[in-house]
Amino acid sequence: MPTHFEGPDDQKRALDTYIKLMRAAESVARRALVHVQAAGLTEGQFGVLEALHHLGPLKLSELARKHLRSPNNLTVIVNNLEKNGLVERRRCATDRRIIFVHLTEAGAEAIEHLFPIHAAAVAQELVLLTKEEQATLDGLLRRLGKGQTGQ
Repeated sequence: MPTHFEGPDDQKRALDTYIKLMRAAESVARRALVHVQAAGLTEGQFGVLEALHHLGPLKLSELARKHLRSPNNLTVIVNNLEKNGLVERRRCATDRRIIFVHLTEAGAEAIEHLFPIHAAAVAQELVLLTKEEQATLDGLLRRLGKGQTGQ
């Protein structure tokens, strides 16, 4: 559904594109995350487990920055993961002010099981686009994400 905004053409075009981008992202995410929700995890919780799995222990501030979330929101996510025994907080040995979030054994097992299913689900969603189209979309999304103008 296009925008009903009655403004300049460049703004209407931008709003239409934005609406399509957001709807497509939400639609793909909803379908690709079915298995995550079935495992009792939120998208944010899955993202934290995935980051810790691939990057190792991280500070809360690093996790918040990586997931574009406020530190308060990320604290809630980590608290819930900790309650479920999937992560734990550990103080840095050299600077006691710093706290790292680590996967527990249960957290590692959960993400090692879920991530391959997730990767396959994402690949299935993007099979509608050719390799070339995926590469083009990747470049366009990176430019949008960084706020860069076209060449």
